[in-house]
Amino acid sequence: MNEYMNAAFSEFRKQITSPVKFKLFTLSKLPAAFFAGLRVKVFDETKAVITVRQQWFNKNPFHSIYFAVLAMAAEVSTGIAGFAAVYKRSPSVSMLVIKNEGQFYKKATGTISFTCTDVQAVQELVEQAIAANDSRSICCHSTGTNEQGDLVAEFWFTWSFKPRC
Repeated sequence: MNEYMNAAFSEFRKQITSPVKFKLFTLSKLPAAFFAGLRVKVFDETKAVITVRQQWFNKNPFHSIYFAVLAMAAEVSTGIAGFAAVYKRSPSVSMLVIKNEGQFYKKATGTISFTCTDVQAVQELVEQAIAANDSRSICCHSTGTNEQGDLVAEFWFTWSFKPRC
């Protein structure tokens, strides 16, 4: 990462990993994530881990976490890297999910952790998009595991990044 990226990334990381600031962010920008109870467990230069705990609001009739809540947690685990990469950019960079795919393996009960290890790749892609002044896309992978470490679900989100003129 270059010096600008390090400073902006560090500032974003400090804000997004603060439980209170993350709750305020989700309440104002992603209210469904606020009510579903998403939390940032880890966010650094290599990975993002978002957790969601089974509770009354996010349950389904089968006594597990509703699939859309799982998808939301997985999306945030991939999207947080994009948010960090575009944070305070000049020119600003838009980001958008253009495709997603999911696979479910096991009933999601308890606390589920979604981990994405594509943080550095997203940072590099945004740099390429800015340098080329063109749209670029990347497919980010997120794995959801339960408290026992069993794979519950996997998601792939394709994000598009485009510098604004």
